[in-house]
Amino acid sequence: MSEPLAKKVLLIGWDAADWKVINPLLDQGLMPTLDDFINHGVMGNLATLRPILSPMLWNSIATGKRANKHGIHGFMEPDTQNGGIRPVSSTSRKVKAIWNILTQRGFKTHVLGWFAGHPAEPINGVSISDLYPYATAPHDQPWPLPPGAVHPESLRDTFAELRMHPADVTEAAILPWIPRASEIDQEKDKGLMSFAKILSENCSIHNAATWILQNEPWDFMAVYYNGIDHFCHGFMHYHPPRMDGIPEDRFEIYKDVVNGAYRFHDMMLETLLNLAGPDATVLLVSDHGFHSDHLRPRGIPAEPAGPAIQHRPFGIVCMKGPHVQQDERIYGATLLDVTPTILTLFGLPVGADMDGRVLVQAFEEPPQVTRIPSWEQELGECGMHPADLRMDPAAAQAVLQQFVALGYIQPPSEDQSKAVASAVREANYNLSRDYLDCGRADDALPLLEELAKNDPKQSRFQMHLAQCYLALNRRADAKQILEALMNAPEPEPAKDGPPKPAGAAPPDAETEAPPSEIPGVETPVVTAAEATLQAAPESEAPTAQTLAAAETSLAESPEGATAEGTPSPKQPNPRPWADLLMGVIHFEEGNMEDALASLLKAEQSDPRLPNLHLRIGETYLRQRRIDDADRAFHEALDIDGDSPEAHLGLAMVRLRQRRNDEAAEQALLAVGLQHFLPLGHFYLGVALARLGHRQRAMLAFETCLSMLPGLVAAHRWLAALHSQPGGELDKAIRHRSLYAQLMQQRKTRTRA
Repeated sequence: MSEPLAKKVLLIGWDAADWKVINPLLDQGLMPTLDDFINHGVMGNLATLRPILSPMLWNSIATGKRANKHGIHGFMEPDTQNGGIRPVSSTSRKVKAIWNILTQRGFKTHVLGWFAGHPAEPINGVSISDLYPYATAPHDQPWPLPPGAVHPESLRDTFAELRMHPADVTEAAILPWIPRASEIDQEKDKGLMSFAKILSENCSIHNAATWILQNEPWDFMAVYYNGIDHFCHGFMHYHPPRMDGIPEDRFEIYKDVVNGAYRFHDMMLETLLNLAGPDATVLLVSDHGFHSDHLRPRGIPAEPAGPAIQHRPFGIVCMKGPHVQQDERIYGATLLDVTPTILTLFGLPVGADMDGRVLVQAFEEPPQVTRIPSWEQELGECGMHPADLRMDPAAAQAVLQQFVALGYIQPPSEDQSKAVASAVREANYNLSRDYLDCGRADDALPLLEELAKNDPKQSRFQMHLAQCYLALNRRADAKQILEALMNAPEPEPAKDGPPKPAGAAPPDAETEAPPSEIPGVETPVVTAAEATLQAAPESEAPTAQTLAAAETSLAESPEGATAEGTPSPKQPNPRPWADLLMGVIHFEEGNMEDALASLLKAEQSDPRLPNLHLRIGETYLRQRRIDDADRAFHEALDIDGDSPEAHLGLAMVRLRQRRNDEAAEQALLAVGLQHFLPLGHFYLGVALARLGHRQRAMLAFETCLSMLPGLVAAHRWLAALHSQPGGELDKAIRHRSLYAQLMQQRKTRTRA
């Protein structure tokens, strides 16, 4: 156990909080608490995981592990005790959360409202489940807490009194958010009812959190607020600027709700910080962002979890406290890093089986990070339930109704066998996407093949299967699927859209040789296969799209809005996406003309298809059409200014133009948005080496190789740089040897 860096840690979760909405409010002085927070701490983007589904993500935050390890794969699961299906619960999680680990080590620990947190776990402190705030009866009828909503049971009555019913939301509470509320016809428009429900639930959680801070000793507390996410799903289509198709009268009524939600959360944050005290280290995080600008979809895919199309892949992270830097920005954080960082704050080791890392850049001095193989092997009471604990059917029904109201699930079938089959199907689909997201296409393949076989009309399964085949270098199989999709008479429904077509090979890497003044150094070569060449010679070299395993969604067309202006379920056309991925395949095969033809065909059908312009830019680069590539990458940034791949593309363009300062700047922007971006670090190293910053260049190449050990060109660069005066000869020899081994593997694969 290393020296603790924090006496107390408060973890605050704001579901779907996004800097794109926050920053204008900060500039106007409308979120003063958060403004002061970040001025005395650090802030940054927090990259999410795919699929962007809250139950999976919040449990990754709490465990430091991906869904394929923690076991929660969506919203629903089969109910082995009662039959049918039930919402995922605290017993669905197969590994210890941070509060279980801290309980095991004797810390006084509290957790409130965490997603999939029912029944409340018997930890060393207070546990309030996510079912706690739901009003299950009219205001004039008894409203008992569901069994298992509060631990310890002795505090059940205390917390029951702290809840707020939607009917308690008075006119005085509504008018600051919706000044023209009196104009709403509540028989036709249920907006006020939805507003009151969301507000009251978050007030209930906040009341419980403040009571604990005032009345209970604590070392750690985690509190989760769903308000921003729920307000955004309900009212973001009324957020300024007014979207096409939104009636002006409804826009004027509801336009301030989203900003009001953020300002309300800022007020709650002020109370929490005051009660926590100046000695507490506080982390504020969100699991993802929420599209608030021109990227807002006009329709919701007609599939389970379709509303997730509104989620943006970057959330927020803020941190302040003793030993934390002040008024600084951190880069490359992911939601998997939260639990390893909290463990380090308490001086506890990080599990080697955790997928995240410690946010060392947030501290004034790099903290000492220790490790153990796994917290799952540590003995002692940790406050986890047995897996077979029965969930109260009435409580489960309340959660089901909540998920249906939000659009995350369809009303369950009365046929229990069909409901179970649907739950298993969606869980396997989400698990396959998690495997694809972390580069485990071999594990995703049997799941996707089974899904596509059992339900061939679901184009989303076909799309992800094509991506999986391409990741495994099975291009012929991928082409067969894509040709079928392009030739289908009618588009098939897809829920959250197709996967992002895997990034093509780095088109410019083969030209980036070490400086010519270094004698005896040949030009390193990076091709599609070499970019991901792994050390194991018996494994098949995957194609370069595994470097960009993130997914995206089909762009939505304007016809997706209802007469009321709200996003409506619709069936995206998979053909533009199929053309896009076919273009990627042609690119991988070295056929640039056919690649560009397919990509431009996709552009004619849907010019705002996410990542399309990235692929077009890469193709232009390979054809050495530098100005066209520059324009394509800028078009990608016009669509999404936070695209790390677009900044990476511009870095490659600037290197071709010998504008090395700008290349380094673009590469830094890319890895700042997405730290795990091996080619971003590689091209940063190239730019720095050209500028004469040898030590920084070597660090960039080493970082690249820590993520992608088989990148041949990085080994050549390091061998060359260490061969210069002042370099380390043993490292030069080692990298030359590794280069030779990898090149021999390449020749062997080519012959095979």
